[in-house]
Amino acid sequence: MDINFVIEKFALVTILFSISLVIAMYSTYAERKVAAFLQDRLGPDRAGPFGILQPLADGLKMFMKEEIIPSNASKWLFMVGPGLAMLCACIGTAVIPWGQDLNIGGRVVPLQVTDINVGVLYLFGVVSLGVYGVMIGGWASNNKYSLLSAIRAASQNISYEVAMGLSIIALLLMTNTLSLKEIVAQQHGWHWNVIYQPLGFIIFMVCSFAETNRAPFDLPECETELIGGYHTEYSSMKLGFYLFAEYINMFVSSAVMATLYFGGYNYPWMDTVAAHVSPNTAALIGTVILFAKIFAFIFFFMWVRWTIPRFRYDQLMNLGWKTLIPLAIANIIVTGIVIAVVNKF
Repeated sequence: MDINFVIEKFALVTILFSISLVIAMYSTYAERKVAAFLQDRLGPDRAGPFGILQPLADGLKMFMKEEIIPSNASKWLFMVGPGLAMLCACIGTAVIPWGQDLNIGGRVVPLQVTDINVGVLYLFGVVSLGVYGVMIGGWASNNKYSLLSAIRAASQNISYEVAMGLSIIALLLMTNTLSLKEIVAQQHGWHWNVIYQPLGFIIFMVCSFAETNRAPFDLPECETELIGGYHTEYSSMKLGFYLFAEYINMFVSSAVMATLYFGGYNYPWMDTVAAHVSPNTAALIGTVILFAKIFAFIFFFMWVRWTIPRFRYDQLMNLGWKTLIPLAIANIIVTGIVIAVVNKF
């Protein structure tokens, strides 16, 4: 095996893991600042200039707090739950193309950990596994409120995974590939899939809110009914892992939406820009554009949280089964008909 290949992949994995943690850490700061702005408050402003060091203070507090495991809890599973949630959150970044290939010392270095030809299925598999961290943590806590939260999380994720899977089938009918790299390449310039699949994108985005347990779909953490939800009995860094996993999931979901529907690292007039700069510079500009799209989606996640009230559970289920799934099926039928007509004529 080429040792340079191993070094390249290890470096890319390390960089992505570090970026995910930093973005998750400062998403907590951004969340509080956005909430403060929408509620006409200041938000964090004591730890460093403009409160910029608040996430570091929060992280240190998590490490220093007392580690408590309930006496009647299933101790091994109680520890596995947060770790599984964190693992599933982090490995979703592996198949996302973060930019065009770089040329370093005569070697072509792709800004993607792995380009598997079933990248979309891989993402759905990771999303499906993520709920196990919540379920295991809720069940192992031996707490009725935590168990109710775990059941809610399972039913919510299953319900909205169906709609999410159906919403993306119409996109796959257009692209004829499951490779995220090829899907991004087909959106060169401004030919973004959201132009051709606006309904599919809206359904996918709503399901992303539900899959990440973000308001107004945060029923598994509903404090008015379930205290703290599945992480009621957790403290110290185990609780920190659950909170970090939610923000990393939000980051990965934003990256997936930007990749599938908003062109990924593509942007209008990118060929004109590439003609005036070096290939590596053009690739890095595309990466910056991709992260700008991701941050825009993260801001939207936060904006919705502090604007729309939480659904009732029956409303949550009705939206998933009676609205989103029929709309997704109708979108598949219409897309199939349009593709068949276009190909025929």
